Amino acid sequence: MRLVQNTIWQRRGISLLWGSNALGEIARPEQVASIRTFLALAQSWPEDLPSGGGNLLVVAGLEGCLDALQPTDAEAWLAGVVFPAIIGFQEEYQGQAALVLWLPSGKKRLSMSASTEEYFWSCALPHAGVKLPLGRMLWAGAESEVGRILDPAEKNQDFDGPAWIGLHHPRIS
Repeated sequence: MRLVQNTIWQRRGISLLWGSNALGEIARPEQVASIRTFLALAQSWPEDLPSGGGNLLVVAGLEGCLDALQPTDAEAWLAGVVFPAIIGFQEEYQGQAALVLWLPSGKKRLSMSASTEEYFWSCALPHAGVKLPLGRMLWAGAESEVGRILDPAEKNQDFDGPAWIGLHHPRIS
């Protein structure tokens, strides 16, 4: 398992973030885009992004969309709409910008299979118990490249402990 103990995730790649302190450090509230805005931007990417000196986009709302959809619809939406937008982002900025997807309850709802390093999203009620293969859908199955973002300010640097604030994929191929 890879660990990310620096700020590379703030400059390039695709990240899932749930650390609220880290979110506050990288973007002001007015700089956070909704998932709807992100998908609209995918039609015509701006030259400069709202945060990180023009090289960082924070997107909120993915979690709410996943919760609102039936699991099969969520899988289809992630694969058919969200994943192409993520790939488009990566291609537009040639891997030199960061996309951060804000998932407030991510730490509680993401799980990893230790044997395969696959990441799963636990659905909310009324679909509790259903797990979506989030890593396969967002990172095209390249989960072995995913690193756990650790907060350097946290004393306990256990990769499953309080320092774990997100996941980062450097580049989807």
